Amino acid sequence: MPRSKKPVPLVISTRGSAWLADNGRRDADKIAARLNPAGYAVAGVSIRSSSQAQHPSQLYDIKAAIRWLRAHAEQYNLDPERIAIMGDSSGGWTTAMAAVTGNNPGLEGDVGVRGPSSAVQAAIPFYPPTDFLQMDAHMPDNCREFNETMGITGCHNDPKSPESRLVGCTITECPDKAAAANPLTHVGKRPVPPVMIFHGEKDALVPYHQGRLLYEKLAATGHEVRMFSFPAAPHGTLFEMLTDDATRAGAYTESTRAGHSTPARPVTPTWNTVITFLNQTLR
Repeated sequence: MPRSKKPVPLVISTRGSAWLADNGRRDADKIAARLNPAGYAVAGVSIRSSSQAQHPSQLYDIKAAIRWLRAHAEQYNLDPERIAIMGDSSGGWTTAMAAVTGNNPGLEGDVGVRGPSSAVQAAIPFYPPTDFLQMDAHMPDNCREFNETMGITGCHNDPKSPESRLVGCTITECPDKAAAANPLTHVGKRPVPPVMIFHGEKDALVPYHQGRLLYEKLAATGHEVRMFSFPAAPHGTLFEMLTDDATRAGAYTESTRAGHSTPARPVTPTWNTVITFLNQTLR
């Protein structure tokens, strides 16, 4: 929490684990160290792992956390009208899902406090999975690094892949369940707050194409979205994307707002880039 006499805006942080762990709160202190001086409170939030429950339980968890934080806003000196969310990898998925399903009556779930809104006012997903069945076609090096990391042989379509574990079945054999867990499926059905996407083109776990899909779908449906692309960045580089020159080498950004797009241009993103986005969207 930053020191303030007035209620402060909140950023929810939820880190990724391929949905295999419930440790999404980790590093919230590091993010708070960057955002507290700019006047933002930070709440680290975990969701259940795929070994504890299958989708949509994870979505219900993040919505419950958003509602709980709103319900306790006065206690913690938070502004309930100014809540953003950020996360990476499966936490980027959580971030994107929260953004595109806000206040959807059919997806509020049965967890936690009821009543307050589950919508967020800004979202910052880092390298998010967005369409599970399109992942394998864009994996580099025939999915070698991903298979070795996960101890499987069939890439994202494997019965034991993180995505299959999340939905409770092999994603190619239950496309309806996979679609329900895809952020892209929900774009266009609800209002979506401004979104800022970060994705590395060298990502061997969640291919860059996934972030590109989300950007293009949001742009095509008239939403405000900005994307930062990193030609040299691998997976798991949230902090490096904002601080490390080697990771940021050749980075570029593009954006769309109210149907008007700006062409890609070189950029060196920093934590101030995040803070400026939050200042503009949460005002």
